[in-house]
Amino acid sequence: MSDEFDRVRRHLLEHSIKRGEFTLKSGRTSSWFIDSKQTICAPEVMVDVATLMLDAMDDSATAIGGMTMGADGLSFITAAVAATRGRSLRAFSVRKETKDHGAGGRIAGRLLEGDRVVITEDTVTRGSTLLEAARVVGDVGAEVVGIIAVVDRGGTAGAMAAEAGLRFSALFSAPELGFDFEGA
Repeated sequence: MSDEFDRVRRHLLEHSIKRGEFTLKSGRTSSWFIDSKQTICAPEVMVDVATLMLDAMDDSATAIGGMTMGADGLSFITAAVAATRGRSLRAFSVRKETKDHGAGGRIAGRLLEGDRVVITEDTVTRGSTLLEAARVVGDVGAEVVGIIAVVDRGGTAGAMAAEAGLRFSALFSAPELGFDFEGA
């Protein structure tokens, strides 16, 4: 384990995880909730988060992004840190719905046809949002070369991604944070 991994894990445990009774997006209840944006957007560890992402990414990637809001902070800080290290990564967000004014479409930011893309997400339980983002990216003519979440709380995203022919990984799993997977 790297120093970055240790610092980010500690920060997640101290600042992002809440214990209690929570209703998840799926309607199920859980004894813990994670708002990993509390760590991703924290100045004391955001460079560490980006470093872990860059270490986990395919070297051939030319763009990073995913479904807004879950991917936004992660994508933008990773692209910024990459730029300071001489690596050019375009960053983008996938809108939940097609924009019907201006240039339209579901992509906001910088994504080009032919880009090799890493889809990101802050926390994933099932994985359906990741696959939706991958579909939208494919529709604009870019190729998904990997999917990376900061936290995999569900344990099902890897199988869903593999079924779609995509590779999934997470910087942290629920068990690495002291919890059981809570897949759908």
